[in-house]
Amino acid sequence: MTGAAGQNDGTQAIRRAAAMLRHIARNPERGVTVRDVSELMDLSRSTVHRILRCLVEESLVHQSDDAKYYTIGDLTAELGMVAHGRKLAITRYRSLIEAVARETGATTYLIGRSGNESVCLDLIEATSIIRVIPVAIGQRRPLGVGAGATAILASLSPSESAATIDVIEPYLSQFTRMSGERLREIVSETRRSGYAESRGQVVEGVYGLGMALSHGQRPASYAISMAVHESLATEDRIALWKKCLKSTIDNLSGVPQMTEL
Repeated sequence: MTGAAGQNDGTQAIRRAAAMLRHIARNPERGVTVRDVSELMDLSRSTVHRILRCLVEESLVHQSDDAKYYTIGDLTAELGMVAHGRKLAITRYRSLIEAVARETGATTYLIGRSGNESVCLDLIEATSIIRVIPVAIGQRRPLGVGAGATAILASLSPSESAATIDVIEPYLSQFTRMSGERLREIVSETRRSGYAESRGQVVEGVYGLGMALSHGQRPASYAISMAVHESLATEDRIALWKKCLKSTIDNLSGVPQMTEL
């Protein structure tokens, strides 16, 4: 749609909301009032109040206890940290996934945590003849779907990982041979061994191996994982891949961990 009619397709409300966020960001300590925004944007107070109320409900804006002032909300702050944190993580861990990919010949990933989801931040394609790329950069999945995401999930406390599985369980049926019960078993196996394995549970015919980038007893925010065609995943090779992951990640010992996305 173009012209005046295009103003009614939802973009006008989005632009107004974005403009309000910009106005609020210019007054981070005091915040703004409905009157401030109304005068700055030449909008009726009822329109401003309606949009601000929606932004508050979505945690993009915070409303003061006396309901007079609006400041930047928690979610807006978190979203702002995502881009910065993602760039730092990719820069910091790029050499690690390159090393794993070079030594194993497998497609290797950097997986990050984002709440109850995981996101693929970076990958190095396999050099083996049979290549598999079951997840793309930027793709998001429920936390626990895929070897890297499972490694992160297993690093959480038992109560937190159990609560996370309860939340994501309704979404697991869309993946091959995945269920809440099976994920709980895999998480337990991962805690015992230190390695997360996916044997066709997510993508038919793909073997995945992941290890969390943990520091001490703290939950991991990132993991390195690799994926190969199941035909290449012999027990001898898997043993070598596990040694490769462990030795690579052990090189991070003593380095402060980055926070989740």
